Order: sequence, then C-alpha cells, then structure tokens
Amino acid sequence: MRTTALALVLSATTASAQPCGGAVTSFIDGVKADARAQGIPPATIEAFFQGAQIEQSVIDADRAQGVFQRDFISFSRALISQNRIDNGAIFGQRFDATFDTIEARFGIPRGVLLAFWAFETDYGQVQGSFNTRNALLTLAHDCRRPELFRPQLIAAIELFRRGGMDPARTTGAWAGEIGQLQKLPREIVRQGMDGDGDGIVDLKNSAPDALMTGANVLSSLGWRANEPWLQEVKLPTNLDWSQTGLNYKTTVRDWARQGVVARNGSLGPSNLQASILLPMGRNGPAFIAYPNIEVYFDWNKSFVYVTTAAYFATRLGGAPIYDAGSPSPALSGDEMKRLQTKLTARGHDVGGIDGILGAMTRAAVQAEQIRLGLPADAWPTRALLDAL
Repeated sequence: MRTTALALVLSATTASAQPCGGAVTSFIDGVKADARAQGIPPATIEAFFQGAQIEQSVIDADRAQGVFQRDFISFSRALISQNRIDNGAIFGQRFDATFDTIEARFGIPRGVLLAFWAFETDYGQVQGSFNTRNALLTLAHDCRRPELFRPQLIAAIELFRRGGMDPARTTGAWAGEIGQLQKLPREIVRQGMDGDGDGIVDLKNSAPDALMTGANVLSSLGWRANEPWLQEVKLPTNLDWSQTGLNYKTTVRDWARQGVVARNGSLGPSNLQASILLPMGRNGPAFIAYPNIEVYFDWNKSFVYVTTAAYFATRLGGAPIYDAGSPSPALSGDEMKRLQTKLTARGHDVGGIDGILGAMTRAAVQAEQIRLGLPADAWPTRALLDAL
C-alpha cells in the first residue's frame, strides 16, 4: 500500500449472486473463484485463506447489538463522557496540522472526525481484537447480510495483496472494520490516504492516515464542504409535528418563518433544505438537520448513533449540552417489539422486529399518530401502543 490514495474500485455483484451458508470449504472455494475473476493472483488468494475459520464469537457479537435499543438521551449520555470531551481537545491540538489540512481540502470541521474517532476507538486506543479475515469470512458465510460482507471479504484479499493487512495477525472490530476510524476493506482500498507522508497507508498505527482516510470517505459519500450538519433549536408549541422528521424537508428560511430558532447562535444558510429532528418527540431535545446529515447515515445506519455522533461533533465545536426537556418514557425493548409487530400488521415496513427505534419504525409511528389524531412527532408512547 504505497500509493497516496488507493483508488481501485472493486466491482460489487448483486445481492442475488451472493451465495452464503453451506459447507465452509465450498463457500471459500466460491469466494476464491470470485477473487480470481477480479484479477487477484491465485497464490495471494491461497495465502490469504491459509488457516481461515468461522468464529462463533463474531456471530454472537452481531446478534447482541442491544445498545442501539437505547433512547437518544441515555445513549448519548453513555457515549459522551467528560473524558472523551477532554481527549477531543487534546487530540485535536496534537494533530492540529492534519485537521487544518482536512478542513482546507475537504471542508470538514475537526469536530466531525473527532466525534467518530472517539466513538469508534476512543481516539485509537481500543481498536478491537477480532481477527479481521475470520470476522469477514464468518459474516460473509452467514446468511444475514452476505451482500455486504462477501464483497468486503474479497476487498480484504486485495488489501492483503497490497500489503495493507496480514490475514493471520490483523485485528479489528467484530464486523471486519480496521483501524482508528474502523473502516472496512473496500473503503481502505478505494479511499485510503497517506496522511503522514511516509508513503504507507496505515490506519491502525497512524492517526493522520486514519483521519485523512475518514475525511476522504465522508467526501466520497457526498459531504458538502463548509456546511453545517446538525444544530440544536427551540421550537414553537404550535409547530405542525407531522412535518418533523427526516422525511420532511423545507428551507431554513421557512423553518424560521414558522418560529424555529437556534438555541445558540443563528441558523444555517437560509436556502439550505433542512429537517426538524426530534429523537425523543416534541417534549425532548430538538435539532435542525442539514443536508450533511445524510452522509452520517451512510457512515452508520443506526438512527441513535447518527444523532449522537452528529450532536457530539457540535459539542466538540463548542456547543452546550442539549436541553433534555421532559419527554415521555421510552418503551422497553419488548414493548418496542410489540409495537413493531402491530405496525407491521397494519402494513408498515419497520425494517424488522428488533426492538430498535430506527428511521423506518419512526416513519411508521408518525403515520399511525396522524391516523389516530395524536401529536405526530414520531415518538412512540405507551398510549400509542395501547391505541394500536
């Protein structure tokens, strides 16, 4: 990996062409054939899979993501510690030149990457101990999301060919992410950057490499340079709650006309399209979400993670602690599953009965609130559960 920007674009096959399950040896043979078809030398492929194995601990970790069932307030308070805030200032200063380069080149404020860096690996200090090759093999073989992980497994072979990983020794997160910002092999191959000028892209040991790569990933996902992403706001009590949520957008100018004001400072450019985000309903914290919030969802699909990471980035940039308000109590995991079951029975697609209040469940909740004549703020309550 001695190029300053790894630009190989590995082709992705369709989901219907992603075999999974069955005998592991047969599955690996299929992956080897795909890798050979992409021009990777057979000797490299054979060396990559030497000693490879399925690891049940990876499956267990994949099935145990209960942390995302937490509501925004409890989740954000768990992730945003004073230690992470203090370390954000320390590491921001330590790598000041790198952050300045990123802001000049990509238009991404340092708080955005500092927040991801903190949440992903505690600023590089906790990068994970799962064997990366085995994690990707396990998840590609598992039939839950093969369309995601089979291409990543093949990309890992290419990364190995370039000297960017050691199949026997490289470790990271259970889902196969590598390095201080936890990036998957395809992102490293496509967007990996040498941030410290040593001619090597090393996301595990070089913070500048990890940060420049993270910025390049955000840029490739469509980050709009020098624009905001999230901001806390105060709302009028007569706002039409059915027009809140990520599915409804209007200009900042229009929100201001309706009485939306920034809690601190001023709102973003008046011509930007924006949504009002109420992670815990109309009585909880309130934010205005700008177009760059979509890039956050490309980085991580979890609604509560995205909202927390985006908010933490503003905190690291000087914003105060949000006003928690007095929202109705969150549903328990079992109650949420019951709600999702009822919503599904009414024809809504909630993305699965998992007890997690994600974007699809929120949209379904809001639709039912409208139908029932309830305040349509997309926050599920026990009253809504009973009404259904």
